[in-house]
Amino acid sequence: MDFKKTNAPTNTVTRDLVDFVKDTNNIYESVAIMGKRANQISVEMKDELKSKLEEFSSTTDNLEEMFENREQIEISRYYERLPKPTLIAAQEFEEGKIYFRNPAKEKENF
Repeated sequence: MDFKKTNAPTNTVTRDLVDFVKDTNNIYESVAIMGKRANQISVEMKDELKSKLEEFSSTTDNLEEMFENREQIEISRYYERLPKPTLIAAQEFEEGKIYFRNPAKEKENF
């Protein structure tokens, strides 16, 4: 996922609960969906950050060779400035970009 293209706010925003209920008719189900998506985003972000920082890792554990790498610091700062996964998930849910289904409701319909 490209986190640069998200239009999620970087800080807390007051949201209308009616917007979250319109698709599921249940606020708790909506929150559960956003929570699961936030976990997915968090794992993706951590994996991406870890893979980028592995380029700078050294194979030796010598303290004398440890030094601050400017590129590594910039990469870390970039990820710190990104919106939090919960904010990205809430924005995606509001925009209808999250696919979800409820197997329990599907059983009731049959």
